Amino acid sequence: MKIKNAVNWFEIPVIDYDRAIQFYENMLDIKLQRETMNGIDFALFPMDETSVSGALIKCDFQQPSENGSLVYLNVDGFMDEAIERAQQNGSTIMFPKTDIGEYGFIAHISDSEGNKIALHSM
Repeated sequence: MKIKNAVNWFEIPVIDYDRAIQFYENMLDIKLQRETMNGIDFALFPMDETSVSGALIKCDFQQPSENGSLVYLNVDGFMDEAIERAQQNGSTIMFPKTDIGEYGFIAHISDSEGNKIALHSM
């Protein structure tokens, strides 16, 4: 069996649901869709039938961390703007924008909840 994408879903744990939604909406210039499933609050990233997506999640069994798995968010064509908007919302640069040759650019930043997240752009 062949898989199209190595990742099919991701969850970024949050403490302050509204603050985290505002942070990601501002940084990525998107609108997250608020949902509650089985008493757990999710804020879904935009998706369609061909895209990989995920959500912010507020629950007791996941906690924000800068030491866990690292999610790379696609900021293709607007990495500098995304970093600037993130910093305006309290983010710190953990690994500055770095040229990775033919694979584009990456950066690691903190989010509003204490997670380390990565950004990627060609």
